[in-house]
Amino acid sequence: MDIKKYTLAIILMCSYSLIAQEILTKKKAVKITLENNYSIKVANNNVKVADNNKSIYNSGFLPSISTSANANYRNENQEITTQSGAVNTVDGAVTKSYNAAVNLNYTLFDGFGRKYNYKILKETYNVTELEAKETIENTFLQLFTSYFQVAQLTENTSNLAETLAISKQRLQRAKYQYEYGQSTKLELLNAEVDLNNDSITYINSKQDLLNAKRDLNFILGSDKHVNYQVETTVEFNELTNFDDLYEKSKVNNATLKRNRKNIAISDLSIKSAKSRYLPSLNLSSSYSWNNSQNPPTSFLAASNVTGLNAGLNLSWNLFDGGATKTSIANAKIAKENQEILLAQQEETLKNSVENTWGSYKNQLYILKVQEQNVVTNQNNFDRTLERFKLGQVTSIDFRQAQINLLNAKASLNNTKYNAKLLELQLLQLSGDILNVKF
Repeated sequence: MDIKKYTLAIILMCSYSLIAQEILTKKKAVKITLENNYSIKVANNNVKVADNNKSIYNSGFLPSISTSANANYRNENQEITTQSGAVNTVDGAVTKSYNAAVNLNYTLFDGFGRKYNYKILKETYNVTELEAKETIENTFLQLFTSYFQVAQLTENTSNLAETLAISKQRLQRAKYQYEYGQSTKLELLNAEVDLNNDSITYINSKQDLLNAKRDLNFILGSDKHVNYQVETTVEFNELTNFDDLYEKSKVNNATLKRNRKNIAISDLSIKSAKSRYLPSLNLSSSYSWNNSQNPPTSFLAASNVTGLNAGLNLSWNLFDGGATKTSIANAKIAKENQEILLAQQEETLKNSVENTWGSYKNQLYILKVQEQNVVTNQNNFDRTLERFKLGQVTSIDFRQAQINLLNAKASLNNTKYNAKLLELQLLQLSGDILNVKF
């Protein structure tokens, strides 16, 4: 069997192994991550809490209704002296009393404080949603960083398997040549050394691939076995205009949107603090029932009272020692800090988009060069292989051509996946990473 046939047999065996393994597609990886990733689960629960907090039931706009009931029993020895001087003694004087009431309390006006607090709760919900979106975006970036690392190591390991197969065939050839006196011992030893190095490199690459799959499983939130394959095809989206991308980033970037919401919350906090300068008006009402059974010493033998009562209470804190003034001043400073943070984030975003865009375009250019470089090195290796079989080149020249081809393929893989990850970073910065097909 010549080298090409031997290599083909190895590739076919590897292909059969891949078919037997489950294929974890990018689409399926996204679905599993959304369902199982721990960070996303926590973020979604935080959104649920914020949704509960912005409910009308947590706003202070609804009245409070309560009920109460009481029963009392008293047994006493009593001695009563009347105005005429007569003394009346009763042993075991029993008094029984019962009462029940339904109470209603409602704040009619509190200086608009609850109005602004309710708006704060709604804006806080929006912020929590944006935080969850950021978490999902960051998790997606982590997911595909890990996914493409597995894909890259898969391709590199496959290339190393081809190299290992060729080195095994080369060693077998060197043994035959040495036995028939057509080669030196040095050629045989060189072939053994190269095979050992290729074996070690291949084993290390397989272990790196296994570790990368475990890392991917962690992001997926999955405890499934790591014996699966990933897609190695990479499709690039059309990102051709920097100005459009940057303008979209300024509008849709999740971090900027969250900072703008925080400024709105700070503005509402100032208004809420100012509302403490105004009076508050409260309504209270109750319907009650009272019943009592009295001993002989009492003026009334029994009484039963039912009725409705209601009242308004107006309160106005004319001076609270400066607490309200301090709260307003601090709220204004908090808003100023949020505005400063927004300006900083805008500059950071601009810098990140420009740097990532430059690196992305550079990687795309290098990718084209690397593709041609692989073609050139493949042609060089094929010609060197044929000449090596004819004894027209040394094993050193053959080995160099073999290493050059392997390095070219590895560089192509690195460039391809680096370019894709840079593209995903640009999509994240522009707020589009959740809107593209993977």
